[in-house]
Amino acid sequence: MAPALFVFLWSTGFIGARMGAPYSEPMTFLTIRFVCVLILLLAITLFLKAKWPTAREAMHAFIAGLLLHGFYLAGVFWAIDDGMPAGLTALLMGLQPVMTAFFAAAVLKESITRNHVGGFFLGLIGISLVLAPRLQGGDFSVTPMQIFASLVAVFGISFGTIYQKRFASNLDMRTSTVWQYVAAALMCGILSYATETQTIIWSGEFIFALGWLVLVLSIGAIFLLLFLIENGAVSNIAGLFYMIPAVTAILSWILFDEPITGMQIVGIIITGAGVFLASHAKMMPMRNKSSH
Repeated sequence: MAPALFVFLWSTGFIGARMGAPYSEPMTFLTIRFVCVLILLLAITLFLKAKWPTAREAMHAFIAGLLLHGFYLAGVFWAIDDGMPAGLTALLMGLQPVMTAFFAAAVLKESITRNHVGGFFLGLIGISLVLAPRLQGGDFSVTPMQIFASLVAVFGISFGTIYQKRFASNLDMRTSTVWQYVAAALMCGILSYATETQTIIWSGEFIFALGWLVLVLSIGAIFLLLFLIENGAVSNIAGLFYMIPAVTAILSWILFDEPITGMQIVGIIITGAGVFLASHAKMMPMRNKSSH
């Protein structure tokens, strides 16, 4: 049940952003979330007496945090707050594994196969089919700025994954994550101060969304991911992420009445096929690594 639970929990991150959007500006929301996570993580790391990184290692963790949490979540939350449907945002995030493969080729000198190229173009076709009806206007239309913010998020988490692998992969996950969230909190705090009013409506729905994102996503889902990796499920993690856009779209339709057309269903299927094709070559090496 652990893989299925992970997919469900990770998918609800987009729902939490959508739920909290009416009650707080996006950067203010994220700043509060990161500060709450930091308090919890500090308590955990101090209790467990985890090893802290050196100054150089902390710097690498800090930069990785800017990309993985700062740019990624800032782009996602801004797009959703500006009106982009949570399901579409999640679908665009589904391009992350493909982008990561291309960054890995450029930075880590990993090879790009025909599967990667074919999957990338299939993904573009699928995304185009999903976005086409929304670009024509209406209650659930999207704007170029929303798409741009989503792409910033995709590039942030994709390049952040490569940076983490290249410079911060051997650090203690507990303490290095603290530095990652310090970076994200500072980035979003500065953006909140410079561009927002810091107005918050402390409604029950906002408190629930904040609590869910802090405890279930930033703590629970991350530790569940580590549990899956530790127990030999590394080769299956990539496949799990490709299921998230579809789950998010279904949850958004149930909770927020975000419509799904026949063309968009076809687009989701094509996108999923493209991302699976691009990832298939990566899964065997990951499985072999987990056996050592």
